[in-house]
Amino acid sequence: MNKKDTANALISVKREPVVEKATAFAPVNFALAKYWGKRDEELMLPVTSSFSVAIDAGTTTTLCQAHDCDIVELNGKRVEKSSSFYVRLIAFLDLFRPSPSFFFSVSTINTIPTAAGLASSASGFAALVLSLNTFFGWNLSQKNLSILARLGSGSASRSIYPGFVLWNKGERKDGMDSFSEPFDHWWDELRFGIYVVSKEKKYIDSRSAMQRTVTTSPLYAFWPEIVDNDISHIQKAIKQKEFSLFGTTIEQNALAMHATMFTTEPPVCYWKEETLSTIQRIWKARGEGLGVFFTMDAGPNIKMLFLEEQEKDVCRLFPDLSLLPLLA
Repeated sequence: MNKKDTANALISVKREPVVEKATAFAPVNFALAKYWGKRDEELMLPVTSSFSVAIDAGTTTTLCQAHDCDIVELNGKRVEKSSSFYVRLIAFLDLFRPSPSFFFSVSTINTIPTAAGLASSASGFAALVLSLNTFFGWNLSQKNLSILARLGSGSASRSIYPGFVLWNKGERKDGMDSFSEPFDHWWDELRFGIYVVSKEKKYIDSRSAMQRTVTTSPLYAFWPEIVDNDISHIQKAIKQKEFSLFGTTIEQNALAMHATMFTTEPPVCYWKEETLSTIQRIWKARGEGLGVFFTMDAGPNIKMLFLEEQEKDVCRLFPDLSLLPLLA
């Protein structure tokens, strides 16, 4: 089964526009228990489940029909056809194109740096799927929208929803049981911030780094069990508001993911000097009684988590920290 088969299985209506233009927003999601490794590259099926939280920032995409060629704009600038961003987006749109003579115009606005380890591809493909759903009048369930978004970027499966989200790894070869769903609990006092070490494009994209990890890291064999246990602990911590368990589990999960990257051949390391120095400052502060933990995705930037009561102290210690409102 391939991506086209999945799209055809989920979309039974005639694929013609029902509106002139469609606009949709999808949030950034930050993985608390990471997605790192695929069991099927074509269908973007993960080795493990994962767990995330949505941030009130992300991608707004506007979609309409173009006249004689596909047009893609990113943050107000026309994207070159030779760019990897254009090629990947158009390949995804080809899954839904009514005919070879039908062209799309796509305008995407990101409120986060693209390709800087801040999950812009996840919110981007989720916003695109939501726009397509309105544009063609599919009226798909959120479950099925999550499956379609997964075909563009695995993490996009989670960006269909606000709040805490669980992406089920699934077991089926066709991937129809690999979708995200909301976790029915919230934490009003929880705060997130991002410490941006670098906005530069990553020297190796997440997809390539992930594949290298799965095939060459001797530590990867331990990863699935780690993630399963971490998701259980994180969900328990949210339900019972156990912040120490919550923060410790999330931090250790991020470090375990990066450990698998460090042991690939050749090694993958997104960290910069400031990444390590910031982590050490967090550990020192916590040793002195400040309740702050961190997580990291496939990039050098640090996401800090703490409770509302500690916000002033954390911001005083890290004045360049950008607070990110959670999207419940």
